[in-house]
Amino acid sequence: MIYLRLFFAFFQIGLFSFGGGYAAVPLIQSQIVEANHWLEMSQFADLITIAEMTPGPIAVNSATFVGQQIAGLPGALVCTLGCILPSFIIVLILSFLYMKYRSLRTMQGVLTGLRPAIVAMIGSAGLSLLLLALFNASLFELQLGDFRVVEGVLFCICLFLLRKFKVGPIPIIFGSGVVGTIAYLIIGK
Repeated sequence: MIYLRLFFAFFQIGLFSFGGGYAAVPLIQSQIVEANHWLEMSQFADLITIAEMTPGPIAVNSATFVGQQIAGLPGALVCTLGCILPSFIIVLILSFLYMKYRSLRTMQGVLTGLRPAIVAMIGSAGLSLLLLALFNASLFELQLGDFRVVEGVLFCICLFLLRKFKVGPIPIIFGSGVVGTIAYLIIGK
């Protein structure tokens, strides 16, 4: 029974996550944290961090991690299959349709119409992760007194380095991990 629940949860994520990894984050959160209660919100933040740091798509890495946590190796395989199967089927169908109808203006209009929805999903994922990092809460649970100073300072420094000096994401991730670890060792939390 758990294998079917895992498969269908990640099948839905794979089926409805258009726009890449960050667009899938709200769907993953909905299925993993809210609908099935397999992880707490703080564990979900760790999951996204691990999924981002490991090679491969965030949704597939998340599926493998959650499956392993819930039902071991068979769970990891079931979740990963559930996550990639919709994409495989959709790409197969879309490639056939695109090759057949690529010159139609309607096809170009459909592709153009999907862009705003994808941008909104990516923005939603970014906002959710930012609020979780800075306040350890979602938008509706936000309390300004819960602001995390270390994370806020790290966010500002990283944003400055990214925008002003065009530092790459790998040094930013590694550096913020080192600085955050040292900061929390010093302040003792």
